[in-house]
Amino acid sequence: MLKLTFLGTSAGVPTKQRNVTALAIECLNPNASGLSKGNQPHSNSQNKKSRPWLLIDCGEGTQQQLLHTKLSLRQLTAICITHVHGDHCYGLPGLLASAAMSGRREPLTIIAPKAISSLLDAFILHTELYLPFTLNFVSIENLLSQEDDKGKLKIDLGNQHQLMIEVYPLSHRVPSYGFGITQTINRRTLNTGKLIADGIPASALWGKLQQGENVITEDGQHLHSADYANNKMQRTKVVVAGDNDTPECLSEAVADTDLLVHEATYTHEVMMAIQARNPDFDPMHSSAHIVGTFAQKMNLKNIILTHFSARYQSFDNSDSETPNMAYIRLDAQSVYNGNLWLAADFAQYTVNGDIDLVDDQEDSQKESRVQYVGSARSN
Repeated sequence: MLKLTFLGTSAGVPTKQRNVTALAIECLNPNASGLSKGNQPHSNSQNKKSRPWLLIDCGEGTQQQLLHTKLSLRQLTAICITHVHGDHCYGLPGLLASAAMSGRREPLTIIAPKAISSLLDAFILHTELYLPFTLNFVSIENLLSQEDDKGKLKIDLGNQHQLMIEVYPLSHRVPSYGFGITQTINRRTLNTGKLIADGIPASALWGKLQQGENVITEDGQHLHSADYANNKMQRTKVVVAGDNDTPECLSEAVADTDLLVHEATYTHEVMMAIQARNPDFDPMHSSAHIVGTFAQKMNLKNIILTHFSARYQSFDNSDSETPNMAYIRLDAQSVYNGNLWLAADFAQYTVNGDIDLVDDQEDSQKESRVQYVGSARSN
């Protein structure tokens, strides 16, 4: 399961209700609390000391937003920066400094345009910023130029828990990128009922069978793990786009995604008016209408829109003459029939991907689910 917490949803500048862009993604493994016994479900409570999370963009004030959540900078696994515009990266030096002061010592991965490395070097040099942990900086330019696994970075989060981060070039005034976040969790469960029915009492052999080993009992029986254990794999994918005026750049990326998070800076009417008013300058953002059209064409079931212009107030009232979230919502809904959410600061969503029964050929219930679970301020 991936859990999203929006830390900033405003475009360009903060407002009284919205900070500039940042998104936390927790990589939760429901199996992390320990091995299950037989077919009993695992606890949903993951060890608080092993709740890895990613940060996508880090606008100014992100560390202040984090204080209203339960997220710990010591559990932060990687930071992904979509592009160099300030509302997506000005909060990075301060957040790293606070991580150092909080006692972090573990290495931290940063995936970003190479210009971000120069920015951090300047802060470290001119402000005497001391980081007692290693920054493993991965430039997006290098990642996209590698021959093997182009644009991909794999992170091992633990036993049978992996994360794949994929980078996708977008279309904006400066080089901008989207990130595909794919979590894979493998879990092997033991059919204890069958073992008991076959006259095989509980013993250490059960554990070996669950781990995939074939065993021999004391009376010489050969037991094959495949006969008594099922390997379940859960794959969850979220695609998060940076600033982008051409959602079609993500056509390949979203083909197998559970959720698309994309900017919708304004309505289509406002976007056209901005472009007509100044033909020599295109801000190169998407309207809700453009994103909705793309999502409908790609048959996406779930989208969350974010990165809203400060001109839109946070309330939702289609009858109001004051531009507000209803304007954005209706612009998208005019062309999109799937599940639509408009992100707000501290809004949290869980995403559960498909579960495949690798060793069991019987059909399983496969349902991609996105649920709004409330505000981080109240949870």
